[in-house]
Amino acid sequence: MSKAEAGRSSRRNGAHDASAILTQDSDAIRDVKENNLELAIGHEVRAFRKKLGITGADLASATGISLGMLSKIENGNTSPSLTTLQALARALGVPVTSFFRRFEERRNAVFVKAGEGLEMERRGTRAGHQYNLLGHIANGSSGLQVEPYLITLTADSDVFPAFQHEGLELIYMLEGEVEYRHADKLYAMRPGDSLFFDADAPHGPEVLISLPIRFLSVISYPEKYGS
Repeated sequence: MSKAEAGRSSRRNGAHDASAILTQDSDAIRDVKENNLELAIGHEVRAFRKKLGITGADLASATGISLGMLSKIENGNTSPSLTTLQALARALGVPVTSFFRRFEERRNAVFVKAGEGLEMERRGTRAGHQYNLLGHIANGSSGLQVEPYLITLTADSDVFPAFQHEGLELIYMLEGEVEYRHADKLYAMRPGDSLFFDADAPHGPEVLISLPIRFLSVISYPEKYGS
């Protein structure tokens, strides 16, 4: 085979391979979405069954579905027919639509470009601490309120090791050096260091070693506390 023919053959094979990859990717995406629906249905069936305090055998007997099939449904390994879903709904005392609730829930995301976080006023603002909120999702399905901040300390900032609030907090150092207090301990923190703690204890920067200081702070607490 000549070099020209070999080149044409290689290009044809390459095009064929690329086409195959695209086809496989498309199928994979479709399969993942379908499987997500099966998993969502299975999760709800199991959750309703456990809420009633009945076993898989009890539910199988009440619906006429084999225990093996019920196990496949609860594990998201099969797509139940509408007739099967109706039987399960009657036995569990819920509407058929309740099985799709988790799948249909809207999942939100917040994208913030560099330097565009919303500047917020918090307790540390009076000490010259700059807070940039990096996102907020209301009415999430997790039952948690999560507040991610980018915090900046400069030469104009004062130390303030007495913050206290509900929940848990994670701080991750990006720039500078600081001695950060939590309860009765001091932590020398540099870029790449992190500290995860119960935020109900007094905490905050106590010694500003190298400025400017920038760190991420992620605070989480049950939604009932609000913001």
